[in-house]
Amino acid sequence: MTEKSFFAGFGGQGIISLGQLWVYFAMQEGKNVTFFPFYGAEKRGGVARASVIISDDEIASPLVTTPDSALVMNSDSLPLCEKMLKQNGLIVINSTLVKEKPQRTDLNVVNIEASGIAERIGGVIFSNMVALGAMAKLTKSLKLADIDSILKKFFSVDKHQYIPMNIKAIQSGFDAV
Repeated sequence: MTEKSFFAGFGGQGIISLGQLWVYFAMQEGKNVTFFPFYGAEKRGGVARASVIISDDEIASPLVTTPDSALVMNSDSLPLCEKMLKQNGLIVINSTLVKEKPQRTDLNVVNIEASGIAERIGGVIFSNMVALGAMAKLTKSLKLADIDSILKKFFSVDKHQYIPMNIKAIQSGFDAV
């Protein structure tokens, strides 16, 4: 199994953290991974993207030029993501913020109200975790076993108070699709 994914949004949505956590889960499951972040110089509101590969085998190149799946967290990211995706690829859209539809008709489109679900859980800050749960289920790339233990290893101790809400957000995203 090899899954090439591309996550895109704007700064402050946790796109880079999502990519890091995505590969961290995969590493804990014994998979090979690559992670390439890209972000603008702005503190918030600029471009934020992450390319990740998860594989049972060695990864020959860390570049994701034609992803199997893409996560679109804001409207500005939709054109790029749909252009990049392989034929019949999966595109997961944060429908709370993205009202446009992809122009390509060959894509497997899944809408999830990631930001809306996150607001109901405790704040828009958990949107990336909702997206993580949805992407894990749809791509079947991650088992998401022992979430609590993995999050405790990933997050610094001062962030452990948010782990229950992160778990709820991941589970809510998984259940929403």
